[in-house]
Amino acid sequence: MSLLDSLGSLLGGNQSEGAGSLVSVAGQLIQQAGGVQGLADKLQQHGLGDAVQSWIGTGANQAISGDQLNQVLQKTGLDSVVNNAAGKLGVDPGQLVGQLAQVLPHAVDHATPNGDVPSGGGFDLSMLGGLAEKLLASRTA
Repeated sequence: MSLLDSLGSLLGGNQSEGAGSLVSVAGQLIQQAGGVQGLADKLQQHGLGDAVQSWIGTGANQAISGDQLNQVLQKTGLDSVVNNAAGKLGVDPGQLVGQLAQVLPHAVDHATPNGDVPSGGGFDLSMLGGLAEKLLASRTA
């Protein structure tokens, strides 16, 4: 089952809405972490530095597991973002973290074109504009 198939079933079958919701949660997570650089620092501190650097760089994105992401979120206090989002979406936080582990590499990659981290640590959700559509398009390609 693909990411968007499982996301669609997780959020009631609407893949487009599900992709948008998941990208929004990923954006909120990046914002709460202090932007892309803040998230990168947190992941680096907890052993996922190589992965996050691959997302920022221009090469292939290294995967992380839901368990790896969940550990970092709990250790950094960012799990509240996922718990709040899961409550609003009516889904299990563990399932949401698993989906985020698949989308977060794409979100960071999308927010760092040409491998450049936005200066000043600022992050705006509009930086992820078009990512949901891109994820949906890659599914049908």
